[in-house]
Amino acid sequence: MFQPRIPVNPLPTSVVVPLVRTTPTGDIEPHATAHPPVCDHHHAPATAPVPARSSAVHLTPAGLAVVVAGGAGAVLVVGAVLVSMLLAVAVSAASVAVCAVVLRSLLNGRRRHR
Repeated sequence: MFQPRIPVNPLPTSVVVPLVRTTPTGDIEPHATAHPPVCDHHHAPATAPVPARSSAVHLTPAGLAVVVAGGAGAVLVVGAVLVSMLLAVAVSAASVAVCAVVLRSLLNGRRRHR
């Protein structure tokens, strides 16, 4: 119940790969024939197998350099935006603090002169 069960997924060529690959032992020798068996009936010509399309992305060194440069540029732009937002918040907080001090001194000055 607590052990994971991994399904056997078929490849795009519809060949099912087992989870455990067995290797032939030394007692079993593969049988190879020099000539295929001869038959008297007509066969259709064999078609060449169509290679399966690979979904993997192959990057050349130049493409890898472009990806790295683009990633570094994106990190720099996002960092600059975040730093500018933090600076805007800090400037706003400082200006609100200055306004609060000025208003407090104005209100305290009015109370003293009464």
